[in-house]
Amino acid sequence: MSAKPVLYYSARSPPSRAVLLTAAAIGLELDLRPTNLKQREHLTPEFLKLNPQHTIPVLDDNGTVVTDSHVISAYLVDKYSPDETLYPKDPLKRREVDARLYYDAGHLFPRARLMVEPIIYFGADKIGEEKIAYMQLAYDGLEKCLTNAPYLCGEHLTIADLCAVASVSSAVLFAPIDEEKFPQLAVWLKRMSLLPYYKKSNQEGADLLGSFVKEQMVTNKKAREAEK
Repeated sequence: MSAKPVLYYSARSPPSRAVLLTAAAIGLELDLRPTNLKQREHLTPEFLKLNPQHTIPVLDDNGTVVTDSHVISAYLVDKYSPDETLYPKDPLKRREVDARLYYDAGHLFPRARLMVEPIIYFGADKIGEEKIAYMQLAYDGLEKCLTNAPYLCGEHLTIADLCAVASVSSAVLFAPIDEEKFPQLAVWLKRMSLLPYYKKSNQEGADLLGSFVKEQMVTNKKAREAEK
């Protein structure tokens, strides 16, 4: 019997949590390997052999190495899930899911990262209002997708929802959703939170990220004041 697929990840990382959600959705058990970016574990020679771009998550499925959370999620469903609704085989339906995945990759996660990365790595002690507003602009694209549909690609949950919710649930900690402006998005987020595996696979990690960033803001502010 082959070993479980190995996932190098961090619970605080939205892309890592997208993969955890996908694995939970298809009932796949992973061999989880926490990877500490602050301690530069992603820059070791061993890790760079797996992923020269030194990003997480990384999946090692018995020698098949897959990088990028969106690609990993698609790979896991294609290989391990009999439920084709999560990532449809039909080319037209799959393209729609891919488009939503690219929206997460190009807009949602980068804007969430823009808010928190300067605090984590570069000593910033607050999130600028312009970054919050920039994040909230991306909510409009999701709101339009959810008009008259419970999920981002229609009637069925897909990996697009799982990847997007990992980013959105992290972003709302710092850029809240205006429920009057984005009512469908607010309902979708609530709907996603009711998934039986959501709390363990996503919300606990999002809460860790929120606490870490807020604590780091205080630390960075004290350090800045000490320099004066």
